[in-house]
Amino acid sequence: MDNITLIAITSIITAGLTIGVGCMIPAVGQGKAITSAMNAIAQQPDAEQTITRSLFIGLAMLESLAIYCFVIAMILIFANPFWNHFISQ
Repeated sequence: MDNITLIAITSIITAGLTIGVGCMIPAVGQGKAITSAMNAIAQQPDAEQTITRSLFIGLAMLESLAIYCFVIAMILIFANPFWNHFISQ
């Protein structure tokens, strides 16, 4: 097995793990945030606007983690910086 094949296999496995873990953990966090927000709205119906606004800001932050992991996986698959190093040798 040559170096280019090894880099390709490692990149694909790493990209898969990045997407798997990078989407699973924010999904769990989003579920917990929504659950907490629903409980807070049930206890304090007057504060619904504040809770909802804070919830959406928090969900956007959590979703950005999944998007960053997706970007890293795409870089590893399509624009891997290690390819040029091993091709030039």
